[in-house]
Amino acid sequence: MTLISSWIDTANAEGCPFPVNNLPCGVASRKNESRKRCVVAIGEFALDLTALERGGLLSKILTASVFEDGSWNAFMATGPDVWRRFRGWLQDALSEQGAGRREQLASHLIPLSDVTLHLPFKVAEFTDFYAGLQHAINMGSIWRRTDAPIPANWTHLPIGYNGRASTIVVSGTPITRPLGQLKFPDEELPRFGPSEKLDFELEIGAVIGVPSTMGRPIDPESADERIFGYVLLNDWSARDIQRWEAQPLGPFQGKAFGTSIGPWIVQRDALQPFAKPLPELRNPLLPYLAGVGTLYDIDLEVHLRPAHCREYTRISKTNHSALYYSSAQQLAHHAIGGCAMSVGDLLGSGTISGLTEGEYGSLMELAWNGSRPLSVGGTERSFLQDGDSLSLSGVARGNGFAIGFGSCEGTILPACPSSIGIRIK
Repeated sequence: MTLISSWIDTANAEGCPFPVNNLPCGVASRKNESRKRCVVAIGEFALDLTALERGGLLSKILTASVFEDGSWNAFMATGPDVWRRFRGWLQDALSEQGAGRREQLASHLIPLSDVTLHLPFKVAEFTDFYAGLQHAINMGSIWRRTDAPIPANWTHLPIGYNGRASTIVVSGTPITRPLGQLKFPDEELPRFGPSEKLDFELEIGAVIGVPSTMGRPIDPESADERIFGYVLLNDWSARDIQRWEAQPLGPFQGKAFGTSIGPWIVQRDALQPFAKPLPELRNPLLPYLAGVGTLYDIDLEVHLRPAHCREYTRISKTNHSALYYSSAQQLAHHAIGGCAMSVGDLLGSGTISGLTEGEYGSLMELAWNGSRPLSVGGTERSFLQDGDSLSLSGVARGNGFAIGFGSCEGTILPACPSSIGIRIK
């Protein structure tokens, strides 16, 4: 596939993340207004779909109002046939061949520099998986220090845990350092205080658009079709709180304090030209998981900026195709026991780490639990400090065009001072 030329010049610029080939879905408000609008990004603009719908310009494509409440959930609920039909209409209208619609659409283009971006959908539930083989090996080697760093079940099923939808925030929202119980191996008893090992996790999140019924597994062949699109995701992690509490049930408070997602949902159809085969298996999978879904050739980067620095420093570069399990496999496994999936469910991929040190997707791995600190902006980092800012980015590169995810950013704020009678030492 090559670049689809647009009558919007900035969408044709070399390296533009938002050409007609992409059209990622977001929610925006003008900077002097509070009303949220559903938009797609095109070049340096956001096309206001809420305004188009109100003006009757979408009535032949959409039979009901879906963009009025400032989220993409109602549109996602219309299903894959409508998603494709509407995406095709938008691409035709915004392409060079669709310049006849310029007069209708141009007045509804808002410069991206003039908008504030919000969560693009209402998150129904959040499940985070552990689908990166190299990450699992690294974490097992750091924590368990054995010759068998990954659990026996890992190569047979996608391991995951149910997270918190209530603390999922859009890129740019500050993250407060969590408080909790800490206990290091040389300490006899746990203590209370701010996390001392605050970390990030580089992930991609799958946004579910087709629900399922409680008690009924989904057909694995349909799993991929149920995914509306993908977002950048950073599942912030307090490694010390997590380590003490995760015996034996897994993450709880060490993960529940904040998860950041990017403001743009890149639709699955936009990524199809970048599909990659699933990796070679270490063990055969059961039939409901075997060969389900795909991975994508998406370049992913992590940049860190200490508080005293003006510029970000890249600390990791990897690719979505480094995962072991696809999002469709995660979805099929999630629903196989009869769990009801909802429109707006979010499935985190788990940390995406490549084979080499510069491709690891967390500080826990990059600095190897503090034993190999990174040099960033003239200082060292083993874990995140107050004032540090982190930025994730993702882009799939085609023949003369790019499919960009924008960025997913967050800055660490100090732990909240006690206001409920808990003394923090």
